Amino acid sequence: MPTRIILDTDLSMGAGADVDDGFALALAHADPELQLDMVTTVNGNTDVESATILTGVLMDRLGIPATTTPLYKGAATPLIHTDLKRTVAPHVEALRATARPPVAGHYAAHAIVEHVMANPGEITLVCIGPLTNVALALVMEPRLAGALKELVIMGGVFFGTMYSWNKPGEFNVFTDPEAARAVLRSGASQRWIGLDVTLQVRMTTADADALKAVEDEKSFSRFAGEAAATYIAYQTQRFPGRIPRMTSVPMHDPLAVAVVSRPELCEYKELAVNIETGEGVTRGIMVCDRQEVPNPPAPNCRVAVGVNADAFRERFLSFIRGL
Repeated sequence: MPTRIILDTDLSMGAGADVDDGFALALAHADPELQLDMVTTVNGNTDVESATILTGVLMDRLGIPATTTPLYKGAATPLIHTDLKRTVAPHVEALRATARPPVAGHYAAHAIVEHVMANPGEITLVCIGPLTNVALALVMEPRLAGALKELVIMGGVFFGTMYSWNKPGEFNVFTDPEAARAVLRSGASQRWIGLDVTLQVRMTTADADALKAVEDEKSFSRFAGEAAATYIAYQTQRFPGRIPRMTSVPMHDPLAVAVVSRPELCEYKELAVNIETGEGVTRGIMVCDRQEVPNPPAPNCRVAVGVNADAFRERFLSFIRGL
C-alpha cells in the first residue's frame, strides 16, 4: 500500500520565484508509492493567500482531483510575529478566479488534526515550509504527536552555517523558529532533511532545457523546465558574489518528498537538537548534540547526514518527465 501523506507547503512556483515546492508537489503526485491525502499552505516563500492560489493552480495543472486531495489554507503569519503584513501580487491575484479554491470554513491546522486523529498511525506529514501549521496543530491536539506515523521536515542546517548575517538560520526555520522549536519538543517521530544534504541535489540548466524540450506545450514538464530556467537565471543575479557562477539550483523540497518512499536515499543520525529563537544574530540556528560524549541528552529527531544524489536525481527527473 502507498504511504499516505499530507503535504504542507509555502509554494510559490509560477510566480517567478522558488520552484522546488512545486516540484515537490509534482513528485508527491507522480510517485505511485505515495498517496496524497491533502495539501495545506502556510506563509513562507510568499504570503499564504498567494501560496494557496498558486497551489490550487498547480494542482489543477497536474490533474490532482479535488475530491480526493482537498486544499486547505493555513497560517498567515509566524506564531510570534503576528504583525507581519504581506499582500498578494497583482499577477497572482489575477489567477484567483480560475484557481482551485481551498476548502471553505476549515484551516490547515484544524484539517491536519482531524485527518490524523481519524487515521492514527497511518499519516506522514511532509513539511516543506515553515512549521507554523504543525505547531498550531500540536497546540490544538497534543495527542497528534503520537498519532502521526512520521513527520518529515525539510528544514535546518545542522553541521554548518548560512551565507549571510541577515538570515542566520535556514529559511524555513528562520521564518518561524518558535514553531520549529515547538515541533522538536513535541515528542513526534521526526526526520529532518536539511541543507547539509539538500544542497547536494540540484537541477541544472541542462536539466531545465531537457524538460522544456517536451513537445506538448501544456505538459507539466515543459512548464516546470521554463520555471526552473527562469529561477536559475534569477539566482545568478541574486548572488553576484558566489563563485563559481550558479548554473543549477538545489531541489530541497523534492528530496524531503522522495525520502518518504525511498528513505535509503539518505543516511541519518539521531541527534538532540534545539533552535535559537529571539531577535538576535543567531535566530533560527540549530544547536545540536551529536551524541559523542558520555550521558548525552536524549535524541529528539533523526537528521539526514548523507545523500545519494545520483539516485535521487535519476528518480526525480524520471517522474517529472512523465508529467
